[in-house]
Amino acid sequence: MSTPSPDIVPDTEHRGLVARLPQLPRDLAQLARFDRPIGWWLLFWPCSWGLLLAGGEGRWDLLAWFLLGCVAMRGAGCVYNDIVDADLDRQVARTASRPVASGRVGKKAAWAWLLALCAVGLVVLLQIRWEAQLVALASLALVAAYPFMKRITWWPQAWLGLVFSWGVLVAWIALRDDGLGVLAALYAGCIFWVIGYDTIYALQDREDDALVGIRSSALALGSRVIGGVATFYALAVACWALAFWLLREDWLALAALLPMALHLFWQVATLDTANGQSALDRFRSNRFAGLLMALACWVVGNAGV
Repeated sequence: MSTPSPDIVPDTEHRGLVARLPQLPRDLAQLARFDRPIGWWLLFWPCSWGLLLAGGEGRWDLLAWFLLGCVAMRGAGCVYNDIVDADLDRQVARTASRPVASGRVGKKAAWAWLLALCAVGLVVLLQIRWEAQLVALASLALVAAYPFMKRITWWPQAWLGLVFSWGVLVAWIALRDDGLGVLAALYAGCIFWVIGYDTIYALQDREDDALVGIRSSALALGSRVIGGVATFYALAVACWALAFWLLREDWLALAALLPMALHLFWQVATLDTANGQSALDRFRSNRFAGLLMALACWVVGNAGV
C-alpha cells in the first residue's frame, strides 16, 4: 500500500527521511508519529521549562536525556492511542489512513513496537534521581486513560494538559524538592497552554468528530472557540507570571514573559476557525512558543538561584 496522501493527513511531515524508508519501517515511524515532530517538541518544552526555572541551565546532559525520552514516550503514547482508537480512526478522514486503522500494521506488531519504545523510555528514566523517577511513573495512569477521555468528556484537552505538562514536574524534581508553589503555578500554566493549543488543533476534525461521537473542547466551545482559546492562554500567562514572581519578586522578571504572551496573542488574533490550515499553522507555531518560554525560564531561573 502506498504512503498516505498528505492531502488526507495534512499534518504529516513524511516527505523527508521517513518517506525514504521501506514500507514496514515507514509504517512504524508514522505509527509513532516520527513524521510529525511537533508532538515531541510540545512534550519536551515543559521539561526544559521545569529544568531551566529550577536553575539547571548547565545541565545539558539532562536536557538531552529528556529530549530522547520525549521522542520515545510520545511515540509510545501515539502507538497506544492508535491501538485503542483504531475503530474510531477508520471513521475520520484525517486518521483513516493511520497504520493500525488501515490494517497496514497489525495490533500484535503495534504492541511490540510500543514495548520497544517504552524500553527506550526506561533507559532515560534510569538517568534521573529516584524521586523524579517516581513522579515520572505516576504519569502512566494518566497516559493510559487519555484515549478514553474523548468518549466520556467534552474536555479531553484538559486531560491531555495533565499528561503533556507532566515533564515540568519530573524536570523540577530531578534537580530540587523545594519551591513547590513555583512548580504548581508553572504546571498549571502549562495545562492551560495545552488546552488552548489542542483546542486549536481539534478545529480540523470538528465535523467528523461530531458525526462519529468524538468529543472535544472545539465542539464544546462552538462559536466561542476564539474567546475560549484566548481565555486559556491568558490563564497560562497569569500562572507563569505567578511562578516567576514566587521565584523572584522582581517586576523585571515578568518582562521575560512578554515575547511568549505576544506570540500567544498573535495566534488568537490571526486564527481562522473555519480554515483547517490556519488552525494547523497556529498549532504548529507552539513549537516556537515553547522556545520563547524556555528562554524566559532560563533568564528568570538563572537570576533567581
